[in-house]
Amino acid sequence: MLEEYHKEQRIVERDEFQKEKDLIKIIIKTKDEIKNANNNFEFADSDLVDYYIYKIKANQAKLNYLIKIAKSKGLNVDFIKDIEFRSLEEEVG
Repeated sequence: MLEEYHKEQRIVERDEFQKEKDLIKIIIKTKDEIKNANNNFEFADSDLVDYYIYKIKANQAKLNYLIKIAKSKGLNVDFIKDIEFRSLEEEVG
């Protein structure tokens, strides 16, 4: 017997502000991933050195792409750094 197809819920479109907010979150997360990969690279065994090199390069390419998108949308990179700094303060405080 064939299963009946059920239409999934419709995807809700995000407004431009929400898209920009998500882009900023992804940029901050990618920066953190680069920082973590650099820290792990410093203490990596010889078997993992190549892994962390590739991870750093891949995340750096991703970050460059995301920053290019942010600039094309008119987002200021200094503004992103300010948001990143405030989010770090909230985590500590």
